[in-house]
Amino acid sequence: MRKVISTAAAPAAIGPYSQAIEANGFLYISGQVPLDPATGQLVAGGITEQTRQVMKNIGAILEAAGYTYANIVKTTCLLSTMDNFKAMNEVYATFFPENPPARAAFAVQALPLSALIEIEVIASR
Repeated sequence: MRKVISTAAAPAAIGPYSQAIEANGFLYISGQVPLDPATGQLVAGGITEQTRQVMKNIGAILEAAGYTYANIVKTTCLLSTMDNFKAMNEVYATFFPENPPARAAFAVQALPLSALIEIEVIASR
């Protein structure tokens, strides 16, 4: 069974994709960039503020699907530069005080809307 997950508490998709799909006990959250769901604009500030907003957006989608951060088993973090890795890591760690999920982190040439970070998530029940 495949279920589309959508919430107004996270930014609307900016392309032809769903915020998340739940299938076979897993939740696949599309890459989230640091958009404020109320304004549709990138949040002001640097990597710290952008990482916090991305994680809040992920939290809203998790909640809409009945999951929590503790259900996350894998994340992929895309950064505009590895120079932001340390600051991103400090914010990211606050969302996973125990047993953090598996993770990959990459620097990429560019991200949508000139964001500094994008994170995609897989969670399971």
